[in-house]
Amino acid sequence: MYIYPDNLKGKSTMFLWTLRGMLVIIIGAALSAACATVLHLMLPGVLVGVYAFLTMRIGGELNISDYIRFAVRFFITTQQDFFWRFDG
Repeated sequence: MYIYPDNLKGKSTMFLWTLRGMLVIIIGAALSAACATVLHLMLPGVLVGVYAFLTMRIGGELNISDYIRFAVRFFITTQQDFFWRFDG
């Protein structure tokens, strides 16, 4: 399934990833399968899986890593201002 939205102005996507991300995931999966077979290492496969999860596009524009970055900025790194007022 190949989708090219917004009259050739949007990013091309395949399933839940951009085509560049899908290419990285496929090549990474092939290399991690080779590493798992030859060297008995599972870490490359885990890293490819984490990358695939973080680059999934939800709603077309933002991916999961964007949501995580926005949450960290809101809850941890940006100062929140609260103004209390007494109506009485």
